[in-house]
Amino acid sequence: MKSMRRRLLSSTMIGGALLGAAVGVTPAWAQDAGGEPTAIQEVVITGSRIRRAETTTPAPVAVIDAQSIADRGFVQAGEALNQITSVVPSFGLADGSGDAAGAGQQFPNLFGLGEGRTLTLVNGRRFVTTSSGLGDQVVDTNIIPVGLIQRIDVVQAGGAAVYGSDAVAGVVNYVLKDQFEGAEFDVQTGISSRSDYPKSSVRGTFGRNFLDGRANLAANIEWSQSDSLLDYDRPRTNLGRVTISNPADTGPNDGIPAVVELRNARFWNFNTNGVIYTIPAPVPPFLLSSGGVPQQFGPDGSLIAYDPGAIAGIPFAGGGEGLPYQELASLKAGVERVNLNLIGHFDITDRIKLRGEALYARTEADDPYGTFASNTVLNSAASGSGPIMFNIGNGFLTPTAIGQITALRPGFAFGQPLWVSKVWPDLLPDRSIETTTETYRVFAALEGDFDFADREFYWSVSASRGGTRGNERSWGVDNARFANAINAVSSGGAVVCGINADGDPTNDDSACAPLNPFVNTTDVAARAYVTTPVGEAYTNTQDDFLATIGGDLFELPAGAVKFSLAYEHRREEVDFTPYRANRLGLVVDGSISPATSGSYNTNEFSGEVLVPVFGGDFTLPLVRSLEFNGAWRTVDNSIAGKEDVWGAGLNWEIVEGVALRASKSRNFRAPTLTQLVAPSTTTLGSIGEDPCDADRINSGPNPAVRRANCEALFAANPGYGPLDTFQNPAENFNVTAITTGGNPDLKNEISDTVTYGIVLQPTFAPGLTLIADRVEVDLENGLSAFLPENFLATCFDSTSPSADVCGRFTRDAAGTITAAQSTTFNAGSVRYRGEVYSINYSFPVGRFFDDANYGTLELGVEATHTSLLETSVTGFDLSRTDGTTATPEWVTRFDARYQRGPVRMTYQLFYLPEAKVNRFDTIESTPTPTIDANVRHSVSAAYDFGQYTVRGGVENLTDEEPSYPTRNYGDIIGRYFFVGLNAKF
Repeated sequence: MKSMRRRLLSSTMIGGALLGAAVGVTPAWAQDAGGEPTAIQEVVITGSRIRRAETTTPAPVAVIDAQSIADRGFVQAGEALNQITSVVPSFGLADGSGDAAGAGQQFPNLFGLGEGRTLTLVNGRRFVTTSSGLGDQVVDTNIIPVGLIQRIDVVQAGGAAVYGSDAVAGVVNYVLKDQFEGAEFDVQTGISSRSDYPKSSVRGTFGRNFLDGRANLAANIEWSQSDSLLDYDRPRTNLGRVTISNPADTGPNDGIPAVVELRNARFWNFNTNGVIYTIPAPVPPFLLSSGGVPQQFGPDGSLIAYDPGAIAGIPFAGGGEGLPYQELASLKAGVERVNLNLIGHFDITDRIKLRGEALYARTEADDPYGTFASNTVLNSAASGSGPIMFNIGNGFLTPTAIGQITALRPGFAFGQPLWVSKVWPDLLPDRSIETTTETYRVFAALEGDFDFADREFYWSVSASRGGTRGNERSWGVDNARFANAINAVSSGGAVVCGINADGDPTNDDSACAPLNPFVNTTDVAARAYVTTPVGEAYTNTQDDFLATIGGDLFELPAGAVKFSLAYEHRREEVDFTPYRANRLGLVVDGSISPATSGSYNTNEFSGEVLVPVFGGDFTLPLVRSLEFNGAWRTVDNSIAGKEDVWGAGLNWEIVEGVALRASKSRNFRAPTLTQLVAPSTTTLGSIGEDPCDADRINSGPNPAVRRANCEALFAANPGYGPLDTFQNPAENFNVTAITTGGNPDLKNEISDTVTYGIVLQPTFAPGLTLIADRVEVDLENGLSAFLPENFLATCFDSTSPSADVCGRFTRDAAGTITAAQSTTFNAGSVRYRGEVYSINYSFPVGRFFDDANYGTLELGVEATHTSLLETSVTGFDLSRTDGTTATPEWVTRFDARYQRGPVRMTYQLFYLPEAKVNRFDTIESTPTPTIDANVRHSVSAAYDFGQYTVRGGVENLTDEEPSYPTRNYGDIIGRYFFVGLNAKF
């Protein structure tokens, strides 16, 4: 057993000090420093509320301890969770299609089943959600105080019977230190090998015992900051790579890709100067040309030549002077975090204890390329961001420009209009989306134990209140004011807004400042007039009351039957308050975003039992011990209704060092308030992927079905053009009015989970542990987030397209999707099949030599194998993502940790196998159907001088880029150096 009580990086699943893969429950004694046997204290372990001796949990459990976090230089808990192979890493990267780079938050996602299906706990209790919008009820990993983390337990599969809603894929429990004395300071700084992305952190932890050790109070203060990154900052993303139709493709079975890659991609339809059109449509013949050369406005407002590059359809060209693809979005947002924490306890008597916790966290994220103002031929006029019409009466046209245009378009002199298509480089005060999230939580508990009928019982009563205040802010353009300002005329020798020059002062807007669309420097007064703050504020509030009692029921020959009962009452409330411009419909397409709120409460009763069938002196051949545990929970949700869930498990120690375990559970997730009552909001955005786009027409779960449905659509709408060359600009640019909102009719989703595995600790190899567990999850009635691309895929990949689903998006006369919806439905299903493996071997190096003290070496291998991940948005159209870059078939990590005296050294190898971006990718659908394997190496070392510890390391030692052409199958940051200092007093 002593071999199991060691520090483990991430997930040997053996459980560290409290969750060791101890075989059975037989070992009830350990030895103290003097060699005398001492009773092992019974404790509550993650996954159960029953106190027990160290024992294997029926479901696999991963553990990260504080030493491992320090060794790797992790300054946020989320960085450590990214190392667990069963957790889909979250790096907060933009996907390259114009999406935002993130709000500075990170959420664990076990087995790729979805962030909302992994429950987060702190010291075994629920935590207020920090997220907003249509998404899941999740908790930002990075508001957890690293300086107070004792360990992080990750239960891999289930847990709803013990903890309630959301524990479908598993549970992440942050166990904080409850006893800290002294002072500890920690500083760290790091930077990439490209001298960018600096990241710094400072933290201080202070603790003191009071009243002869009966009380302890600890305070923790943490700060960290990281800069943003742009696509220009990394070789991979600076390629400006997109895919376009391949003119050499002759059909779906010719072995020639339907698309080819285009680098240095630019939007030829517009730029920051302003490209001139004779008709407001993105067609090359409609460009205003002089001698066959397209024209744009120059810095002084006159016409100059425009090089559109090698036009490759709509909207891309190779090279030229169009807007670079890299300008669409940031690669990574800059983030600053501040965490303040207070934790303490007071022993009122020897058997009653008062505990308390208080947390405040503030996260500020700045996405520097989060938005921009544009008026282009790719946008519809109805959105307010279509191309700008102008004629000879515009007061900002210079005489030179008028002469040049009139020479090319004589009708211009008589009022014939033209259009300018541009992105405004500085119309907005800045392009940033700023997201601020403030979270607070206060918690108090009374707990104790008592004796009754010669048995000991324990109890606890706790209450907590938590809240999150979030605010997302950016700048937008007031459509009405923009229309006023852009209608500029000459009056009295000055350029004024047209509404102020019509002779009718009742219609004037004295604040209007005219806006010049022909130069790329915006007048300060015009900017102030036409722009307005946009965004949304939200508040999440959680009140939670929990009462538990447990202890021994009666004795069996193998030991005591243990139980735990619990009652939990929880109230959740959410408020959404859009900014004034959003509420009044002043921006984007004029849609109104109303303020809204909602709440629900739950009453939940649960019980657990632990039955030792065999063990101790009561054994059978090949049954050294056998333990059964069961759990049951009934939940009454004031909106989603009632639900009963349960769990059952067996631990069977066959002989010493060989054990089998199994569990089966029924779990659930209730709809969140954001899914239920989020306000209906319409914004311009990109749709993701259009199945009928030439890039994707020959892919999907059933390419033949997709193609047939798209062919039927295009046959009925000949204006869309040839199917095999169709490029939907809505994929890559914010031209679609996307309406997002809640669905008040949602119900619980239900899952059934089975795990079974083996734990080997051979007696002939002390310190060696081998673990393998099978995990199977079947989920139905799933809460599916229907994004525009989900509606599209469901429509065109279905053998019987639903009119309701296909009616959720609208195309214009050219086939561009101009309107779409996003909401949540109880329609999804998930099937997961896979295994988690762990091999850990810790030994003194001298064992193999002369028994001299050469230090201790620990070797570990962890792997997660996903053989099936099949999801459906609708419940009947299945999509497999196993074997793809989203869910690789194998994710493997190797660790080597060496310690001798004050020296600690670590090495890690992280391996991602060869995979596809989409499971059904072939050479017919993409020029890169298979993504190469990705291998990253990291090293670190620390030296303990006693009071001070110095550490340093290199992440991604070989500067391995993400596997081509992805930006996330690997580490986009590249080689990264860090140094740190820890001081204890």
